[in-house]
Order: sequence, then structure tokens, then C-alpha cells
Amino acid sequence: MAARDEYPHALAITTRWKDNDVYGHVNNVEYYSYFDTVINEYLIREGGLDIHAGQVIGVCAESHCEYRGPIAFPESIDACLRVGRLGRSSSRYEIALFREGEEDAVAVGWFVHVFVDRDSRRPAPIPEPLRGALERLVVSEG
Repeated sequence: MAARDEYPHALAITTRWKDNDVYGHVNNVEYYSYFDTVINEYLIREGGLDIHAGQVIGVCAESHCEYRGPIAFPESIDACLRVGRLGRSSSRYEIALFREGEEDAVAVGWFVHVFVDRDSRRPAPIPEPLRGALERLVVSEG
């Protein structure tokens, strides 16, 4: 069971009309968009990631989502973020999505970024201050 207080960073995300599918709930692919949004918002705001001109960029190497309940439009969800593992050139983010004001996660998952040189696409060390920002979210190593 994911608890909100186990995630040091949260971002409120409002669902959009287009997120719903014909079954009346947010389609599964949108959950990954919410994961991407909370991760990259944090990297840009807190870590200074320059998505347009930085020499190092993060690419998704792996992702997973466990769906525990539906979300629908219009709702606001809290995308909560922590780092479960931080390596030399990679980070494993752990994400939980909660409906506003609720304590049970509607989805939990993880997402692995490998940081690479923009031009060569070869793994590169995570630069400071990005590493410092990620270290603030580490809750467990392993």
C-alpha cells in the first residue's frame, strides 16, 4: 500500500476531457503521461535540467504501472514522486497517483531514466545540480 507521506514531492495534475476513453475513465496510457509529467517537472524546476540545450538528457529505459482504481474527467490527482535507486547515470523513480484528498493510491509504478550524452546517446554521469535534486528524493537504496 502506497502512502502519500512516503513520497517527498507531489504535483497536482488536472485531468483533461481528452484523457477519458469510451468507457468513461482515464485511459491507461494517460497514467504514463502523468508519470512523465511529475518526473520532468521536478527535473526541470528543481534540478535545472535543460531539455532544449543541455548536454545530458534522460531517456526512458523501463517503466511499469499497476492500476488500482479508475480516474475520470474532471478530477484533480496528486502525482507523488520519490527515487528508489540512484546510480551513476540512471535513476529509478517511484510514482503514486492519488485522487485529491484521498489516501489510497489509484496507481503506483516506476520509471527508469538513463542519462545520456545528447549527441552520442551514450550513458553519461548525472550532472550537478540534477544529482543533488534527485538525492533529495531518495527514500531507499536497493
